[in-house]
Amino acid sequence: MLIDSDVLVWLTRGHLGAAQRLNEVNPWRISVVTYIELAQGCRDKTELARLKQGLAMHQAEVLPITPAISQRAADMIDALALSHGMRLADALIGATAIEHGVTLISANVKHFGAVNGLMLEAFVP
Repeated sequence: MLIDSDVLVWLTRGHLGAAQRLNEVNPWRISVVTYIELAQGCRDKTELARLKQGLAMHQAEVLPITPAISQRAADMIDALALSHGMRLADALIGATAIEHGVTLISANVKHFGAVNGLMLEAFVP
């Protein structure tokens, strides 16, 4: 399972449904794009340290962008940017899930629902 950024944001906001669902996920896997989005959203070094501690506590695997992921993401942008609003980060995260053969859990079904070959679990906050 690959965890999308939005689900982890819900978790940090104290959403019980996110906490319950993520407690069932083992191991935690995230794209490096998700890590960057979360780190970028930190307001100070304390929040960044908490982010890193939380990921370490769950032994989260941060999956890098590979050439295959880059190409798949570019193809997604070509196919879905105009029709479905697919953006760079979502394309890279979706491509990561496909390339690793794992389900993506996300609340962003608008963008991901149209991606061929993506196994998607909708998270409803």
